[in-house]
Amino acid sequence: MEPISLDAALASFTKTWSPRIVASVNDYDVRVAKVDGEHLWHTHDHTDEFFLVLDGELHISLRENGTERTVVLPKGSVFTVPRGIEHKPNAPAPTSILLFEPTGTLTVGDRHDEIPAHVDATTGHTLM
Repeated sequence: MEPISLDAALASFTKTWSPRIVASVNDYDVRVAKVDGEHLWHTHDHTDEFFLVLDGELHISLRENGTERTVVLPKGSVFTVPRGIEHKPNAPAPTSILLFEPTGTLTVGDRHDEIPAHVDATTGHTLM
Protein backbone atom coordinates (compact mmCIF):
# COMPACT_ATOMS: atom_id res chain seq x y z
CA MET A 1 0.00 0.00 0.00
CA GLU A 2 1.61 3.17 -1.25
CA PRO A 3 0.12 6.55 -2.19
CA ILE A 4 -0.60 7.05 -5.88
CA SER A 5 -0.03 10.38 -7.56
CA LEU A 6 -2.89 11.08 -9.96
CA ASP A 7 -0.56 13.35 -11.97
CA ALA A 8 1.95 10.49 -12.33
CA ALA A 9 -0.83 8.03 -13.18
CA LEU A 10 -2.15 10.32 -15.91
CA ALA A 11 1.37 10.90 -17.24
CA SER A 12 1.91 7.14 -17.61
CA PHE A 13 -0.36 6.77 -20.67
CA THR A 14 -1.52 8.76 -23.71
CA LYS A 15 -4.57 6.93 -25.10
CA THR A 16 -7.86 8.76 -24.68
CA TRP A 17 -11.10 7.12 -23.53
CA SER A 18 -9.04 4.27 -22.04
CA PRO A 19 -9.22 4.46 -18.22
CA ARG A 20 -6.57 3.19 -15.81
CA ILE A 21 -7.43 1.73 -12.42
CA VAL A 22 -5.58 3.68 -9.71
CA ALA A 23 -7.24 2.19 -6.62
CA SER A 24 -9.99 -0.10 -5.38
CA VAL A 25 -12.50 0.66 -2.63
CA ASN A 26 -14.53 -2.36 -1.53
CA ASP A 27 -16.03 -3.61 -4.82
CA TYR A 28 -15.42 -0.36 -6.72
CA ASP A 29 -12.64 0.82 -9.03
CA VAL A 30 -11.25 4.33 -8.95
CA ARG A 31 -10.20 5.06 -12.53
CA VAL A 32 -8.50 7.99 -14.24
CA ALA A 33 -8.84 8.74 -17.93
CA LYS A 34 -7.76 11.24 -20.52
CA VAL A 35 -10.64 12.24 -22.74
CA ASP A 36 -10.94 14.37 -25.86
CA GLY A 37 -13.81 14.60 -28.33
CA GLU A 38 -16.94 12.48 -28.13
CA HIS A 39 -17.49 9.14 -26.42
CA LEU A 40 -20.74 7.39 -27.45
CA TRP A 41 -24.34 7.18 -26.29
CA HIS A 42 -24.59 4.41 -23.71
CA THR A 43 -26.48 3.24 -20.64
CA HIS A 44 -25.39 1.48 -17.47
CA ASP A 45 -28.44 -0.57 -16.46
CA HIS A 46 -27.26 -1.59 -12.98
CA THR A 47 -25.00 1.16 -11.68
CA ASP A 48 -24.60 4.91 -11.39
CA GLU A 49 -21.50 6.50 -12.96
CA PHE A 50 -19.52 9.09 -10.98
CA PHE A 51 -17.36 11.71 -12.73
CA LEU A 52 -14.82 14.14 -11.23
CA VAL A 53 -13.09 16.57 -13.60
CA LEU A 54 -9.43 16.82 -12.64
CA ASP A 55 -8.42 19.16 -15.47
CA GLY A 56 -10.25 20.67 -18.44
CA GLU A 57 -14.00 20.58 -19.00
CA LEU A 58 -16.38 17.68 -19.57
CA HIS A 59 -19.83 17.88 -21.15
CA ILE A 60 -22.29 15.05 -20.53
CA SER A 61 -25.37 14.84 -22.74
CA LEU A 62 -28.31 13.07 -21.09
CA ARG A 63 -31.51 11.61 -22.53
CA GLU A 64 -34.28 11.46 -19.93
CA ASN A 65 -38.03 11.12 -20.35
CA GLY A 66 -37.94 11.97 -24.05
CA THR A 67 -35.80 15.09 -23.63
CA GLU A 68 -32.11 15.76 -24.11
CA ARG A 69 -29.93 18.12 -22.10
CA THR A 70 -26.23 18.65 -21.50
CA VAL A 71 -24.48 19.30 -18.20
CA VAL A 72 -21.14 21.12 -18.24
CA LEU A 73 -18.54 20.15 -15.66
CA PRO A 74 -15.60 22.54 -15.28
CA LYS A 75 -12.40 21.52 -13.46
CA GLY A 76 -13.15 20.43 -9.89
CA SER A 77 -16.78 19.51 -10.58
CA VAL A 78 -18.46 16.20 -9.80
CA PHE A 79 -21.55 14.66 -11.37
CA THR A 80 -23.30 11.31 -11.09
CA VAL A 81 -25.24 9.84 -13.99
CA PRO A 82 -27.98 7.67 -12.45
CA ARG A 83 -28.29 4.05 -13.56
CA GLY A 84 -30.52 3.59 -16.59
CA ILE A 85 -29.98 7.11 -17.99
CA GLU A 86 -28.62 7.23 -21.53
CA HIS A 87 -25.62 9.56 -21.70
CA LYS A 88 -22.70 10.62 -23.88
CA PRO A 89 -19.59 12.30 -22.44
CA ASN A 90 -17.81 14.84 -24.61
CA ALA A 91 -14.65 16.86 -24.01
CA PRO A 92 -14.27 19.89 -26.30
CA ALA A 93 -10.54 19.97 -25.42
CA PRO A 94 -8.17 17.49 -23.73
CA THR A 95 -9.52 16.75 -20.25
CA SER A 96 -8.58 14.48 -17.34
CA ILE A 97 -11.28 12.78 -15.28
CA LEU A 98 -11.65 10.41 -12.34
CA LEU A 99 -14.40 7.76 -12.39
CA PHE A 100 -15.81 5.69 -9.54
CA GLU A 101 -17.63 2.54 -10.66
CA PRO A 102 -18.20 -1.06 -9.55
CA THR A 103 -15.32 -3.35 -10.54
CA GLY A 104 -16.01 -4.91 -13.93
CA THR A 105 -18.17 -2.06 -15.27
CA LEU A 106 -17.64 -1.61 -19.02
CA THR A 107 -16.78 1.88 -20.26
CA VAL A 108 -19.45 1.51 -22.94
CA GLY A 109 -22.19 0.41 -20.56
CA ASP A 110 -24.71 -2.38 -21.02
CA ARG A 111 -26.42 -0.83 -24.05
CA HIS A 112 -24.64 1.45 -26.51
CA ASP A 113 -24.25 2.83 -30.00
CA GLU A 114 -21.63 1.38 -32.34
CA ILE A 115 -18.22 1.70 -30.69
CA PRO A 116 -15.92 4.10 -32.58
CA ALA A 117 -12.23 3.20 -33.00
CA HIS A 118 -11.06 5.90 -30.54
CA VAL A 119 -13.11 4.47 -27.64
CA ASP A 120 -11.64 1.60 -25.63
CA ALA A 121 -14.41 -0.82 -24.55
CA THR A 122 -12.79 -2.00 -21.32
CA THR A 123 -13.38 -2.53 -17.61
CA GLY A 124 -10.26 -0.44 -16.99
CA HIS A 125 -6.57 -1.17 -17.43
CA THR A 126 -4.12 -1.85 -14.63
CA LEU A 127 -1.89 1.10 -13.91
CA MET A 128 1.68 0.29 -14.94
